[in-house]
Amino acid sequence: MTKDNIIYEAADSFMLFAKACSAFDDAAFFERPGGKWSVAENMQHLVLSVNTTTLAYSLPKFMVKWVGGKPTRESMSYDELLAKYEKKIADGAIASARYVPKPIEVKYGKEKLLQRWNKVTTSFIKAISDKRTENDLDHYQARHPLLGPITLRELGYFTIFHTKHHLETIHKRLTAINDPIL
Repeated sequence: MTKDNIIYEAADSFMLFAKACSAFDDAAFFERPGGKWSVAENMQHLVLSVNTTTLAYSLPKFMVKWVGGKPTRESMSYDELLAKYEKKIADGAIASARYVPKPIEVKYGKEKLLQRWNKVTTSFIKAISDKRTENDLDHYQARHPLLGPITLRELGYFTIFHTKHHLETIHKRLTAINDPIL
């Protein structure tokens, strides 16, 4: 996947996620069915994740290299990285404490969270678009809490499928609300 593909796919997944979240009324948006994360908490988790990821694209290159080190291998494909992530999840990996959202109260407001989502995702797209070249994506890396050191290209892949994973969760919840027989 090229840089332009990553930008397009990320922007598309961000938009679809916001659209799905917007489809919930306020009560359902904050509801925690079966003790699982609410839609709001799924969004807050992604806000934390995308906000952190954006740093790898927006910080000066020397800082990214200092924190993440230099890649010693070629970037994996999207499918290879997805398989690695899914294996980690199957082996019991969960979000580290830093990325676990605190319960969010209804008084915080769905619109405020959606505005925060739009701001964070716009910053991500701008950072990767304006501050990183195609070549940079394979020559700099960041440390992922589950995957370890990954290239900036792989970090883009992760951002896409991580958003899609939570979008799928939201879609299932929306389907259950709209057709409770399923």
